Amino acid sequence: MRKVLMISPHFPPDSSAAAHRVRLLAPHLPSAGWQPTVVTVEPEGYEGRLDPDLATLVPTSIDVVRAPAWPARWTRRIGVGDLGIRAFSGLRRTCRALLARDRFDALFITVYPVYPALLGPRLKAEFGVPFVLDYQDPWVGEWGRSVGGRANGAPDWKSRASRRLGEWLEPRAVRAADALVAVSQGTIDGVVRRIQVSPAVPCDVIPLGFEPADFVHVRTNPHAGASFDGADGMVHLCYVGTLLPTGVETLRLLFRALQRVRSIDAVGARLRLHFFGTSNQVDADRLRVMPLAHECQVNDVVSEAPGRLDYLDALAVLVRANGVLLLGNSEPHYTASKVGPALLAQRPILALYHEQSSVISILSAAGRAPSIRIVAYGSNIVTAPRIDEVALHLLALARGQSYNAADVDLKRAEAFSAEQLSHKLAGILNRVAA
Repeated sequence: MRKVLMISPHFPPDSSAAAHRVRLLAPHLPSAGWQPTVVTVEPEGYEGRLDPDLATLVPTSIDVVRAPAWPARWTRRIGVGDLGIRAFSGLRRTCRALLARDRFDALFITVYPVYPALLGPRLKAEFGVPFVLDYQDPWVGEWGRSVGGRANGAPDWKSRASRRLGEWLEPRAVRAADALVAVSQGTIDGVVRRIQVSPAVPCDVIPLGFEPADFVHVRTNPHAGASFDGADGMVHLCYVGTLLPTGVETLRLLFRALQRVRSIDAVGARLRLHFFGTSNQVDADRLRVMPLAHECQVNDVVSEAPGRLDYLDALAVLVRANGVLLLGNSEPHYTASKVGPALLAQRPILALYHEQSSVISILSAAGRAPSIRIVAYGSNIVTAPRIDEVALHLLALARGQSYNAADVDLKRAEAFSAEQLSHKLAGILNRVAA
């Protein structure tokens, strides 16, 4: 069996979204001929809340090696909080020790954070190990160009500096990589546009997969998270995840449609929309959804809890909801880790995404209306016809449109399961190892 060294700074018990990429892929690699060793960060290095329950989902057969990171309470005094920077030297020392002691046939590095990707060229040069660079998000995207760290989401000096640094550093990692993978084709296309990538370098898409065992755990173990009464006769539609600045217009489309429904049919009064974890920060209190709800005059039926939920608590919200909201943004490449959980929650789905997003194809492959409702938009998101389209879907949900298992065939979406995606990754590892 071949061996792969997988560098993922975020990993359980860390509860951030980036912890799930390798958590989902690594357990299934042995069945495809690859034994993974995961190099991650010691729990003390994380700033966010730890989730010991999430750590129980990692099979004990997976070899997990922890590297030290500089404490954020020290580095933030000089303006540095990025885990990739704080853990860079610890990850490098740990990987060098492992590669010096044992033979590995491939190296897999996932970003975010981005800076550990620079370990790829160094370790490849020193130990002759080929490496695969994996993109969960673009290294150089809208951050620092159209969005940033200002209070209104506009670019600031720090986000612009981060973008310029990325434009300088990213080519060093990409040009040394033996293969590139990403969660969406749009992300791969962006890398190829920015950087001269050799045609001989394999490039492939491995979306964020889903793991049925996670829902078995949630349904057999009680979890908190939902702050609504599912037995009050209302129709509770839930969104769980960050609201990005580029997603504001999608949210405006939803709220304009909700406003329309409430004005044309009394049944619209049954709708309640709940937003959880919109800030992606555990202790955040700044509201991102409610200002727009007030603007659209639907604030009386909208609630927001901006603090990020632990993963299993988030799944519990989806299971308890009457319907699941999936909201994209203006970036065509955007995909979402929420798609798989939304399907496995077995609740009606209303998805609003850019027409080029991979979410559209994933949901279309998995099922049909009325259990899966899809609204695709282009560059102009909020238009009168599209408001009417979303309003009709909301009206149907308000009238009690329930989930019909016959509408959804998860076997048709098996290509997006963690098991199948890990086997796809194994195929790429085989190519670089050869």
